[in-house]
Amino acid sequence: MKDKTFAILARTLQARNSCEETGNDIWYEKHGDRIREIMTLAPSGSGFDKGTNLYLDSNPNRLEFETWFHHMNENGMYSGWTDHKVVITPSLANGFDIRVTGRDRNDIKDYIADVFHTFLDSMIEITETTVKQVTC
Repeated sequence: MKDKTFAILARTLQARNSCEETGNDIWYEKHGDRIREIMTLAPSGSGFDKGTNLYLDSNPNRLEFETWFHHMNENGMYSGWTDHKVVITPSLANGFDIRVTGRDRNDIKDYIADVFHTFLDSMIEITETTVKQVTC
């Protein structure tokens, strides 16, 4: 199956939540494994040096991520961190909207929104054993 990352994450979360409600522990774990696989494609490195986490209480209409950005000064030295929550909600016009919380040090929130848009709007292919990014 090929689809946009945000859509597959939302559907997988919905399936995981349904399995939790019905007590289907086997598929609950399988959906959790699939979410962890997808999250290996999330922003990591290049300033996102602590990676990105998906809040598992997210739902199909609201994906929430936790990330941190490692800032550098004009001399190329690391100069501190900012913590951010990235909130994704549906949009009829654009597929999804992005809101980035946290301190806007060096106008970083726009950059974070761009990086997450690229991640979530990219096509991925799900097979029985793998998750991989694909080109259109």
